[in-house]
Amino acid sequence: MEIGVPKENKDQEFRVGLSPSSVRVLRENGHSIFVETQAGNGAGFSDNDYRSAGAEIVPTSETAWNRELVVKVKEPLTSEYKFLQKGQILFTYLHLAADRKLTEHLIDCGTSAIAYETVEQPGANRLPLLTPMSVIAGRLAVQFGARFLERQQGGRGVLLGGVPGVKPGKVVILGGGVVGTEAAKIAVGVGASVQILDVSVERLSYLETLFGSRVELLYSNSAHIEAAVKEADLLIGAVLVLGRRAPILVSRELVKQMRPGSVIVDVAVDQGGCIETLHPTSHTNPVYVEEGVVHYGVPNMPGAVPWTATQALNNSTLPYVVQLANLGILALEVNPALAKGVNVQAHRLVHPAVQEVFPDLVS
Repeated sequence: MEIGVPKENKDQEFRVGLSPSSVRVLRENGHSIFVETQAGNGAGFSDNDYRSAGAEIVPTSETAWNRELVVKVKEPLTSEYKFLQKGQILFTYLHLAADRKLTEHLIDCGTSAIAYETVEQPGANRLPLLTPMSVIAGRLAVQFGARFLERQQGGRGVLLGGVPGVKPGKVVILGGGVVGTEAAKIAVGVGASVQILDVSVERLSYLETLFGSRVELLYSNSAHIEAAVKEADLLIGAVLVLGRRAPILVSRELVKQMRPGSVIVDVAVDQGGCIETLHPTSHTNPVYVEEGVVHYGVPNMPGAVPWTATQALNNSTLPYVVQLANLGILALEVNPALAKGVNVQAHRLVHPAVQEVFPDLVS
């Protein structure tokens, strides 16, 4: 099969769909890989690295896109819609629940669109292709939050870890899944005071075995959210509802009651966000101030660490890419987890969660 790897065009998105080591595995399986020139530069992989692994370097996005299987990191931008075609398989993060325009175009063009974030297995690691980026995003949320709490960045001037004689900063995390857990690990590690709120008592019990008394664990309801958010120096949105828009947990009125210069980092922004006042930003312009609070809403946070993130993503995606390359669309029949990743196929919106978001697009 011919596999295309375009260069990512999202603002400062330096990850790449396939690493040279993944290309080598695909070549060993008899496939041809076409990588757009400089697609891997930002992640530390040169065109020569890809040539050595067996890829052909192509000069334009169009020549990389014009393949049976296209492997990316982020959703196609409007400028890339013209490359989508009937009979093509697109394998990437899509987050369609927050993007009606892309959803409509995928239905119209006839591409089979498989989203990393909805590939689902049974068991603990049930979202295997979302997990590695959630780990990175959770850890980065505290790193970025700490930076924008600095006074020169517009924040309150709070050191999350505090110092002897001065209390530490308070980190409030909405959601105790992978993102929230990883954020808590870093926040605890720097010495912050940490609260996690979640609606699953079972998950809270697990987090107690992980953190013990180092983290305050609260059942997530409106009263607990209100009390915690008002006192937060750093508020992290870490809510995930598979395939759906994230619910709004923090209203504008509640944001108004936060301390001036406190910081919000909403990792759920790629699914619409769980903070009413937050909208998507970019790595070039990552923050804005609203209601006196610094808001960070970059939807591709792991793009800040592309060398790590590309390899972590490929470790998880490669078996699925190999299966798609070997079997084509028939891979969906033999791999139920991969089949659950299909969002759009044969001009139809097929993923149940996205159908609930856009019922008028269901044929």
